[in-house]
Amino acid sequence: MLAAEPVLLIEALTKSFPGHLSIGRTDVLRGLEVTVGRGEIYGFLGANGAGKTTTIKIVTGLIAPDAGRVTILGRPGGKPEARRGVGYLPEQPNFYPYLTGRELLDFQGRLLGLPPADRRAEVGRLLGEVGMAGRTDLPLRKCSKGMIQRIGIAQALLGSPELLILDEPMSGLDPAGRRDVRDLILAQREKGTTVFFSSHILSDAEILCDRVGILREGRLAAEGPLDVLLSGKKQSWELAVSGAGRLQEDALWRIASRRGDRVLLHVEGERELAVVLERLHAEGATLHSVSPQRHTLEERFLDLVEGREERA
Repeated sequence: MLAAEPVLLIEALTKSFPGHLSIGRTDVLRGLEVTVGRGEIYGFLGANGAGKTTTIKIVTGLIAPDAGRVTILGRPGGKPEARRGVGYLPEQPNFYPYLTGRELLDFQGRLLGLPPADRRAEVGRLLGEVGMAGRTDLPLRKCSKGMIQRIGIAQALLGSPELLILDEPMSGLDPAGRRDVRDLILAQREKGTTVFFSSHILSDAEILCDRVGILREGRLAAEGPLDVLLSGKKQSWELAVSGAGRLQEDALWRIASRRGDRVLLHVEGERELAVVLERLHAEGATLHSVSPQRHTLEERFLDLVEGREERA
């Protein structure tokens, strides 16, 4: 996927901001490197303060980096020509409160230079796709946060951008709204649009992304397809056992729960599992189930951002 020229290329990006009372500086990005290929959905993940929004603001030309460079669709980032093929949803959309959703999108379409007939058709279609078809003439000051988020996504999709940048697109949405936005993002990939989005909702990233990058202290702590990122951890199992007396904690297992004579054991490692099964059989225990445990993106994320892998 990345063999062709990347849609978004971030090279050695650094950025710092003045500290409290302008004393010293706080490093936010420290030589960040990211490459996003055409037609993929890339999840940009990290804890609060990791530098996600700062990165997106640099990519969209809202702030300048201290060093490094951004290339969008083969053009230098920060230049107007680079932004022509980009749709953008900020983390906290702040639109003109007395405009309606239709008026806002019409205004954005004018800025994009869309012809009047195309603009009217596209505005109506997009408002329908984001679930705002029946509320197109409601002033934005009367819209809920979730409704504003839906309209913000619609304006980002105006003009069929080649690169769609979404900063926390699921923020403020109820479960039905999150599902609708997930469907919209997947539909963009089917059209060949590249999607770069940040999110705190890791389950959504796990469903959507072709690749993810996990940001920690201004650098990528890990990057790659989900199956690769989640394959490095030891396989683990949960065993439901009874009739083994008062089992105690052991180097081979961890007791996850105990209810009467029934115990739930957590075992890591295939060799360890074989040894545990032999011991339980020798002790005359009854084995009710052996359940492999699926590693999640949330577990890997916490391992990286909290430094668990380094401590291990």
